[in-house]
Amino acid sequence: MQSDDGSKGAKRVMMLETPISRLIPQMAAPTIIALLINSIYSMADTYFVSSLGTSATAAVGVNMSIDLTIMMAGSFLAIGANSYISRLLGAKQNHMASKTLSTAFFSAMILGSLVMIPGLMFTGPLVQFLGATEDSMGYAVEYANYILLVAPFMASSFVLNHCLRSEGSPVYSMIGMVSGAVLNIILDPIFIFNLGLGVKGAAIATAISKIVSFCILIFPYAAQKSVLKISLKYISYSKDIIREITLMGLPSFLRMGLGVVSNILINKIAGSYSDSALAAISVVTRIMTFPTSAMLGFGQGFMPVAGYNWGARSYDRVKSSYRFSSIAGVLFIAAGCALIAVFSEQIILLFTEADESLVEIGRLCLISQCIAMPLNAWVIVVNMLYSALGKPVGAIILGTTRQGFCLIPVLFILPSLFGIDGLSVSQAVADGFSFLITIPFAIFISKSIATAQKNELKLPRDKQLN
Repeated sequence: MQSDDGSKGAKRVMMLETPISRLIPQMAAPTIIALLINSIYSMADTYFVSSLGTSATAAVGVNMSIDLTIMMAGSFLAIGANSYISRLLGAKQNHMASKTLSTAFFSAMILGSLVMIPGLMFTGPLVQFLGATEDSMGYAVEYANYILLVAPFMASSFVLNHCLRSEGSPVYSMIGMVSGAVLNIILDPIFIFNLGLGVKGAAIATAISKIVSFCILIFPYAAQKSVLKISLKYISYSKDIIREITLMGLPSFLRMGLGVVSNILINKIAGSYSDSALAAISVVTRIMTFPTSAMLGFGQGFMPVAGYNWGARSYDRVKSSYRFSSIAGVLFIAAGCALIAVFSEQIILLFTEADESLVEIGRLCLISQCIAMPLNAWVIVVNMLYSALGKPVGAIILGTTRQGFCLIPVLFILPSLFGIDGLSVSQAVADGFSFLITIPFAIFISKSIATAQKNELKLPRDKQLN
């Protein structure tokens, strides 16, 4: 028991006293590595399947909407629980934090099942609705069937992943995600080529990897090696837990939901031109998961630090964490995107040997998104700051800005004016508008932190310490 108490105390000291410039990279590095490797195996599916033809590549892109739907179910609970748990741990309310985790975990299993069951019943109409063309339809159905089977495990893995980080254990999170990713990369060529399963083999490899990742992520809780506990007896749909998870998870839910809608629109518009256009957009989407995942990983290292210190009323550290993340995050992403843009043509050529149209469309789409991505990096930091501090209104608005207020209208306007070129630059244009909308929100949250600090200084010293 003493060692457990010592571990908890050490984590609290780490979150409240380690210099911000060292703590956030320390918290973020495992998540960045895990998400990047996760992007690699997502890319591996597209890379290996691309050898089966343009239609097969397009089919994997269509199924990204199913992945996003499962992510939406899991992230809704994971982000909300993460935000609340970080603040609870900062305020030394560990038992309430365990109840929040257990409620979110088992709820994610239920939501994942609600995606799986109707999805398996209506797979054909589903992939057609998501943008599958006549040529890619068969491939899309094959892939979707196996991904849907593991939806409950995928959704609950998001909760485990986020909440391990919220208690200051990002390494466990990294191990779970990296193990599944590496396994997927190994199994892909075996199932696709050696066993001759084609697109179905890529889906089976991914499904197996997701289950393995889930088992690793739940191990610290099953072995009672974590600060928090998962148990059926801890499930509590109390007013506080429901309100916090819902309000703080809603931005992620809406963002993911609008992401699904915009992804379907993009697929349908691209598919109306050709399978080459649909495959090109799919390939670029997979490529851009690298800088996006890196920034999300950086932000997810920042978010628990800000939330923990906000709960502990250490406002100087909240401000420092925001300032450091804004500067370091943007510079980090700008450097990576510059590299991708310089080698854009060579990167696109990895996914096709003879489709010149795919290369031309993909290159324009990729370069435009690389130019705009540093703006989106800062938007992600501001959005996560709102979530970390338990500010639902701002988090909801910022969470829906890019995919809703900006991207969907742009998708209706630019392709009608400029054709496939308009579609190619739509996401970059949406990033620019999203950046402008975020500026006043950043100013407001900075003033809110300063006000909270001023009010804290007015309290008697004994109440400050409590």
